[in-house]
Amino acid sequence: MKIDLHIHTRTGSDGNLSVEEVFKEASRRSLDLISITDHDSLNAQASAVALAKEHGIGYIPGVELNVTFNYPGGKSISLDFLGYGYDIRDEALNNKLRLMREHREARARQIIEKLNAEFEKENLPRFTGADLEKMQAGLEGSLGRPRIADYLIGRGIVRNRQEAFDKYLVRFDVPKYPLSLAEASQLVRNAGGIIVLAHPNDPNGTSLVSLNSDLAEQTKVIEGYMLDYIDGIECWHSRSDAATTAHYLEFARKHHLVMTGGSDCHQKPILMGTVAVPDIVAGQFTMLGIFQNWTVNP
Repeated sequence: MKIDLHIHTRTGSDGNLSVEEVFKEASRRSLDLISITDHDSLNAQASAVALAKEHGIGYIPGVELNVTFNYPGGKSISLDFLGYGYDIRDEALNNKLRLMREHREARARQIIEKLNAEFEKENLPRFTGADLEKMQAGLEGSLGRPRIADYLIGRGIVRNRQEAFDKYLVRFDVPKYPLSLAEASQLVRNAGGIIVLAHPNDPNGTSLVSLNSDLAEQTKVIEGYMLDYIDGIECWHSRSDAATTAHYLEFARKHHLVMTGGSDCHQKPILMGTVAVPDIVAGQFTMLGIFQNWTVNP
């Protein structure tokens, strides 16, 4: 089987392809089982379920939730958790994500206001309402920092996304919606799904690396503060090296956690299906008894 359980779309968040285009590409690449895991959004899910049947591709509803993890000692870090196999019609989950989407849009506008204040100091043109419209053009999900970064590149203010974040978007950030791990876990589980720690050792993303780059120390954090709230670990990821995958596979087996994997594809470039996720990943979902909430080929 070819499996990818971590894909983003522009329909729901910050992918480059619509959900329809994602399924066409997944079909072209002969993927057997996928999941759309847009950031804090279920906007693509109803279409994804229908498209999965149309293309004959196995499908598990997904979502990537950004969580504010309050580490003992006063440090708060941002972590991502993947929800799988939930009821896409669940009212509590949909209501919470709607609130988070509204906060995300307000946050983007506050970031732009801060950027304008900095641009005045640097004698750069301010972002106007017309600029905001251009940023949102063709964007079906919420406006976020990656989209602002791309617009900064297009305006010639920075050369690439890394420079956009280093020079502006980290300095002039606005706090995300403060979703706790306990609340995220309750939302997904109450909707009939499971919750999985995403890319725990991602060196370039939202991960435990911000606390400690040592794999053993990372898993001590999970053991000490997360096991009551999570059902699995994303062991295979496009930015996970062999040592990371081996470490988290051993940890997941030790604690009887679900092992998942995916490319984290935003289609920039298209990574869909490039991570070697083994067949056992699909089997776990059937064994969990949540198969009534998802679509898969027989």
